[in-house]
Amino acid sequence: MRMWMVDPRGMCRRHLLGEHVECHMFLATFRLGRSLAGYVRNGLVELDRLKARHDALAAEMLRRGYRHRSPLAPGRRLPAIGQVDPAANRRELARRCAECRRRLHPEANQPLRHKGTKRTRS
Repeated sequence: MRMWMVDPRGMCRRHLLGEHVECHMFLATFRLGRSLAGYVRNGLVELDRLKARHDALAAEMLRRGYRHRSPLAPGRRLPAIGQVDPAANRRELARRCAECRRRLHPEANQPLRHKGTKRTRS
């Protein structure tokens, strides 16, 4: 489980929906009183931002025409524990997933032009 904390528009379907369900899993784990220490220590969760992140993911799901029927209701303010590095996660998503790489780095999809080469007309 992890919170990627990158712009949801840059995520492929699999990672968008995966992080969405993991928001619910983090909340359930917290409510059950289970430890999130490993997730916090490894920079995989920001518990106090869970609701806002879930809502951003849900908004992107709706924008893409997906159904969303699972609001996240923490019931009370969640503690401010954990810190996620969005820049590192952006690089990791791009490394792991070709579709996320295409969405996160659209400039990389442009054909390369080398300096000093002239375009000729045929």
